[in-house]
Amino acid sequence: MNFWQAVRLSLDAIWSNKLRSFLTMLGVIIGVFAVVALVSLGQGAGDTVAEQVQGMGSNLITVYISGRGTKTAMTMAEVAALEEMAGVQAAVPIISAQGTLKHGTKTADFSVEGTTPAYQAVRAHYPQAGRFLVSNDVTYRQNVAVLGTEVVEELFPAADPVGQEIRINGTPFTVVGVLAEKGYGMMGSDDAKVIIPVSTARRLFQSPGVQNIYIQAESPQAVDRAMAAIEASLKYQFRDEDAYMVFNQFQILDVLGQVMGTMTLLLSGIAGISLLVGGIGIMNIMLVSVTERTREIGIYKALGAKRRDILFQFLVESAVISSIGGIIGMLCGYGLMKLLNSLFELPASFSPQVVIVALLFSIFVGIFFGLYPANKAARLNPVDALRAE
Repeated sequence: MNFWQAVRLSLDAIWSNKLRSFLTMLGVIIGVFAVVALVSLGQGAGDTVAEQVQGMGSNLITVYISGRGTKTAMTMAEVAALEEMAGVQAAVPIISAQGTLKHGTKTADFSVEGTTPAYQAVRAHYPQAGRFLVSNDVTYRQNVAVLGTEVVEELFPAADPVGQEIRINGTPFTVVGVLAEKGYGMMGSDDAKVIIPVSTARRLFQSPGVQNIYIQAESPQAVDRAMAAIEASLKYQFRDEDAYMVFNQFQILDVLGQVMGTMTLLLSGIAGISLLVGGIGIMNIMLVSVTERTREIGIYKALGAKRRDILFQFLVESAVISSIGGIIGMLCGYGLMKLLNSLFELPASFSPQVVIVALLFSIFVGIFFGLYPANKAARLNPVDALRAE
């Protein structure tokens, strides 16, 4: 008996017991469906977060001053000194606070960030209308503001905001630009913010100094060198390593990769349990099938079928059942991902490798759990089998 003959006989057997065959496949269908759906969602979420991290800026290093000890912030001169360090291309100070914005009768609370003109290059966030901050805005503490798109939608739903006046905590500011839409980053929405000069922000919020700094390294290769120089300088200034934190995009991506890898393994393990349960179902049904077809097996042996032919036939039948279930589960998983993506814009990454592994594992489950029933069928005594009713 060749392989294709065994497949044809297996399909005939499956078709003659359609409902039972479907119920047998159900565990495998659910298992492969779970593998494809859960892993695709996990990978999609990981890819989305990775894009957000990379979208924060090129070769970005972040410094955060926790405020512990006697020294709780850095001066503008100390921030400027960071630009002179090895591997550093630019250092951007950030003074941020929640501000109450008002235009006409509309009022809303948004994050207000005081910074310098270099912010747009370091964070790769440029204006889509008007202009960004210029050096004179910082030097002369100008009351000018650049708005994120969510702020514009809230305060200027049907008007051009450039040139208009808004009030931040009661202080009038002139809108000089609107930032391009960027979406969510690691610290929340990059579109729900207002950018003002750092000198103006320090006076507006009575800030003691700078507690957050974005630093751009000269190249990806210079990131480690720049971080080492920055950490050495901060350790000298603060005398306490707990008073500050320094991290870069690559560290975030490494941690993210480890977390997503663990989550993917966990999800795959959960889905794999469903496949094993499906395999047990296949073994049970195949044992029933051996009992029902005992006389048929006796006839095959009487006509010259060898033990290996019977073993091969039942193994192929078990593998066909599991592979069909795997294909159905894969199609259901792919269809669900497409549906969720179109309806709710959920991130999903449909990986061919995951599909191939899930299908191969489902076939392996069918062969493994079909081995005992097939071996039992192959061992039947032809005389006893022919006597079976």
